[in-house]
Amino acid sequence: MSRCLTSCYTFDIQMKYLLGLLIVFVISDGLITQFLVNGGHAREGNPFLQPLVGDVGFIALKAAGALICAFILWDVYRHFPRVALISTSLFLAFYVGIVFWNLGVFLMA
Repeated sequence: MSRCLTSCYTFDIQMKYLLGLLIVFVISDGLITQFLVNGGHAREGNPFLQPLVGDVGFIALKAAGALICAFILWDVYRHFPRVALISTSLFLAFYVGIVFWNLGVFLMA
């Protein structure tokens, strides 16, 4: 395999891995948030999602939003791989922070 094909393949694997993790963390954020809000331990910080928390549509919306974002980031990756890898990594870091924050609230409750 040529060097370009090998490195491109490696970047594809990295991007798929990052997108998969991003989807998992976005959905985890939704599940933890729903559990905390229903238990009265926290409230949803996003005013657009506040009325949906506790409804089945909340998790469905989080999952659909995560998948749509992953498809958009994959499309960006096909044209601008470095930009997509960096932005996906930043989004993932943001959601890792949110999930750990929510877990901290859960453990303190």
